[in-house]
Parts: sequence; C-alpha cells; structure tokens
Amino acid sequence: MAQNNVQQELQNQFTDVVSRLKSKQLFQSDWDIASFAIFFIFIGMVLLLVVLVIIRCCCCCCCDEKPKHHKVGIDNMAMEP
Repeated sequence: MAQNNVQQELQNQFTDVVSRLKSKQLFQSDWDIASFAIFFIFIGMVLLLVVLVIIRCCCCCCCDEKPKHHKVGIDNMAMEP
C-alpha cells in the first residue's frame, strides 16, 4: 500500500515537471525565482571558498621559504646596562 502511494507521488511529480517543461514556465511565482537565485548564489560562494582554500594550500606547499622577520620599532637604550 505504501509503495503504491510513493509510486503515485513520484509519478505526479514527474508529470508536473514535464508539464512545466512543455509550457516553458519553470517558475510559478517570484518566490520560486528568488529561491533559485539564492540557492545558486550560495553554491557559487561555497565553490569560490573551496577554490580559495585550494589556492592557499597550493601556495603554502610550494613556498618552503619562511619570510625573515625583521625587528620592528626602536631599541630602548635606557634598559641596557
């Protein structure tokens, strides 16, 4: 009984998608368009962050030289004996 219900639900969703494709109207409202845009912006930001992490890791692995730290500031001669 439950399998028939799931099968009927999947068939209904499939026919809904096919009818939307035939009518060339994929989005029913402005909210559909907004949610679609927000979803792809989120996916784009995640991919951008992954690319930046990969670039950072590659740059750290290639550059084995550590930068030399030079002294910043002035010497306090009053503290010297």
